[in-house]
Amino acid sequence: MKAVFEISGTSRYDDLITERYHFPKNYLAIARQCVGDWIIYRETGASGGRKAYIAAAFVAAIDPDPSDSGLFYARVEQFLPFDRAVPYRDREGRFAERFMRDYGDPATIGRLMRGRSVRLLDGADFVAIVDAGLDAVLDAENAIRLELDSRHLDPATAALLSEPPSERRVEQMLVNRKIRDAAFRKNVLDAYDSTCAVTGLRIVNGGGKAEAQAAHIWSVASGGPDVVQNGIALSATAHWLFDRHLISLADDYSLLISHNKVPKELRGLFPPIGQAVRLPKDQHSWPRPDYMARHREQFAGYGLP
Repeated sequence: MKAVFEISGTSRYDDLITERYHFPKNYLAIARQCVGDWIIYRETGASGGRKAYIAAAFVAAIDPDPSDSGLFYARVEQFLPFDRAVPYRDREGRFAERFMRDYGDPATIGRLMRGRSVRLLDGADFVAIVDAGLDAVLDAENAIRLELDSRHLDPATAALLSEPPSERRVEQMLVNRKIRDAAFRKNVLDAYDSTCAVTGLRIVNGGGKAEAQAAHIWSVASGGPDVVQNGIALSATAHWLFDRHLISLADDYSLLISHNKVPKELRGLFPPIGQAVRLPKDQHSWPRPDYMARHREQFAGYGLP
């Protein structure tokens, strides 16, 4: 069963929404129905939250909290943030979820929401929310920029994108590597203003496609998520070096260089030793330290001067 999991800036729970959702026992029966299916995260209004749906994820398992018998973890996979937050009401005031639409008094909807932080979601509403959340990724005008144009699409992805809206289509989109890469590319390049974090170069062609690429810090193959904090915008050459762990990032965001393996002529394009690479204006989009640490574990030359 599809469901909504609510998250809050004032939560006392041990949430890490890319990996786990922490909840009390009173939601266990509903959460168990979601195992093997998709949920949507909704951010509440607490602590300046957006009161909006922000991401989708697949529930792989439910585990008890070993430190508290009254709490449980929903273990999630395939986390994918939306390219825009989807309001719980549209411009005409229509609620995104059926149980709210069926409620008679919108003025007291806050009272209705109490005790419903985990709730089942109608399949049609799931489709509508995800489609709205990925609107920019799926927009044909962004196809070239996000490499979802005919030059880059495989037949299966092209066929999927041409299908009419349905639960099956959305579920397949959420695991499709080309579509996930497009969403990741959009979020990372938007955060870095299409500028290479290492060289500072910003080149955008007439079709809106940037020369900079979106690189995963902790690789997807090793379990890394498709979130902007696990990404960095890099030119093609810097991306090649980064994926081969010939350059990496220190905890202070300065560039680490394998000097015995990176040609001197390339090092002239890099920031001075000890200077941070170019980072997004929004600090929430900066690379997460634990993701950088994973990348450094394979850095070819760590500790060299």
